[in-house]
Amino acid sequence: MSEPSPWAIEAEGLGKKYRRGWALRDCSFRLPAGHICALVGPNGAGKSTFLSTATRLVQPTTGTLKLFGVPVSDPAVLQRVAFLAQDKPLYPRFTVAETLRLGRELNPRWDQALAERIVRSGNVPFTARIGTLSGGQRTRIAFALAFGKRPELLLLDEPMSDLDPLARHELSGLLMAEAAEHGTTVLMSSHMLSEMEVMCDYLLVLAEGRLRMAGQTEELVPAHLLVTGVASGDDGVPEELRRQHTVVESKVTGRQFTALVRPGGPLSDSWETLSPSMEEVLLAYLRSPDAPTLIADEARIDGGQQEAAA
Repeated sequence: MSEPSPWAIEAEGLGKKYRRGWALRDCSFRLPAGHICALVGPNGAGKSTFLSTATRLVQPTTGTLKLFGVPVSDPAVLQRVAFLAQDKPLYPRFTVAETLRLGRELNPRWDQALAERIVRSGNVPFTARIGTLSGGQRTRIAFALAFGKRPELLLLDEPMSDLDPLARHELSGLLMAEAAEHGTTVLMSSHMLSEMEVMCDYLLVLAEGRLRMAGQTEELVPAHLLVTGVASGDDGVPEELRRQHTVVESKVTGRQFTALVRPGGPLSDSWETLSPSMEEVLLAYLRSPDAPTLIADEARIDGGQQEAAA
């Protein structure tokens, strides 16, 4: 029997083309098992396309995708994955209890106690029909189905957008507890960057259908500095800074410039430096889709034509 793969997801040259153009292109990375990973990007960046490819809802145009070392085209891989789509499709005429029974009948590793606990914590009646529930209540039921399956890989597409802050806090805690206790890998698309900073220890950033950043947050975020100083040069950013360091984003206010950089060596004593937050780094990359790609060694596919993290 072969050893289990240490990689929850391996994408190599993955791409999807529609009539309007490429939604995803040349996407190559590896996600180690056991992480909670933020999938970040502006609308239209390719996040939902990638998640749909990972769940076989969309056939890729180019490249390959493996989950736990198994090609995503293999039906056996579906037992190991749960997907919570952005629209959270449920049968509106089913009661909550019938919906959980459906999950139990279809999934051999079903955890009824966990699913019921998620429902009860939101005070959702088991006799209520899905169609009568609020958006937040339906999201809770969808979470109960996803967690009840006891997946090895949990794929979430904007899962908490319609939850109130209390419910988001509760389900975020559940996500982190599941990952810690059962080794569940979570890949979650979201625009809530401040919450992702608390929950996630891995990053995938997409822009215009291409991968811009990938790796552990503790490696990627400290690779950047916020630099401020006296503006100079044509655009206010000193030529010395551009020549010796990688500038991700810059702006000038009055006589002062501020830049998010990946240092290529010592910085001038005439500049002030601060360590950025994950949110500041992500926003800079989202605002600057042409910024140089940063892929950590751990996340790189061998032979990929991507820039490794310094």
